[in-house]
Amino acid sequence: MTRKQATIAVRSGLNDDEQYGCVVPPIHLSSTYNFTDFNQPRAHDYSRRGNPTRDVVQRALAELEGGAGAVMTNTGMSAIHLVCTVFLQPGDLLVAPHDCYGGSYRLFDSLSKRGAYRVKFVDQGDKAALQDALAEKPKLVLIESPSNPLLRVVDITAICQAASAAGAISVVDNTFLSPALQNPLELGADLVIHSCTKYLNGHSDVVAGAVIAKDPQHVTELAWWANNIGVTGAAFDSYLLLRGLRTLSPRMAAAQRNALAIVDYLKQQPLVKKLYHPSLPENAGHQFALTQQKGFGAMLSFELDGDEATLRRFLKALHLFTLAESLGGVESLISHTATMTHAGMSAEARAAAGISETLLRISVGIEDHEDLIADLENAFQVATKR
Repeated sequence: MTRKQATIAVRSGLNDDEQYGCVVPPIHLSSTYNFTDFNQPRAHDYSRRGNPTRDVVQRALAELEGGAGAVMTNTGMSAIHLVCTVFLQPGDLLVAPHDCYGGSYRLFDSLSKRGAYRVKFVDQGDKAALQDALAEKPKLVLIESPSNPLLRVVDITAICQAASAAGAISVVDNTFLSPALQNPLELGADLVIHSCTKYLNGHSDVVAGAVIAKDPQHVTELAWWANNIGVTGAAFDSYLLLRGLRTLSPRMAAAQRNALAIVDYLKQQPLVKKLYHPSLPENAGHQFALTQQKGFGAMLSFELDGDEATLRRFLKALHLFTLAESLGGVESLISHTATMTHAGMSAEARAAAGISETLLRISVGIEDHEDLIADLENAFQVATKR
């Protein structure tokens, strides 16, 4: 995260209250606003369309990602759905990663079956497969880098350029890194989406999403449709998200340091069959992570070498890692991909994406890394006992 970005995150909305001089911007909970006269609305008339508190966090998100504007939504999935609603019509093609987040896969698969649009899941690290998909002239290309849960990194600039040449709009899911570690608009993307539930908020107490656009016209369209279908974020969630943004830089730095220490530890563990993290030279797209990211992030995955009983013993023995979905909070979480975050994918689809039935995904928090490693060490020892 640049010094300017860190300052934006901390200072957004501070000292803007002219009524009372509040240092922290107040929460505007009113659902409706009076008109000054007949047919003369104020800047806000109804909070689904616009809210002063949401305005502040949207400006901060746009500045952090270098966009023309942002639309905050009530969930990360509604942010993805909003993009598809705005830019796709029946018959249009969406090209998505074959190893994308399970919720995204479920949404695209289910709506394509209802005829809302067509979807093609592609290994975007395979240039030939991607080229074949782009030859079908998609309207929208979704990029997820690093991917969830295998942390595969793809060349964002090259894919965005190829998408543009094919007449498609490119959108990058930047949830895993946040603007602290990656800025897709600078790399050529048209849109950036976030599950703000994750790193941007960072405290596991808000569910929200966001879409940031490079083109002001896209911002206008997204805002109109967000109001139209009712997916805008609430005032209190906006306030909490803004609070979370203020600590984004130090949180990411601490979590990333911990993740690197845990990766080094897991390399030595005999029960770890395969390890996934962008810092590893053997990780898919490691060379792109070196150039387009400002760090390797705090997400990692590994395949446990054992059966379901081994898996159960390992997870049961953990005390500092919480068995839960989601990611990006100050606390460390662990999830079993096949039965949790990607349960919405069929076993066949998971296998095609390379997602093992023993794959575990870790969101590293900001606890002391020695304590986290000790917790893992104990769990590995318990897992080997029969």
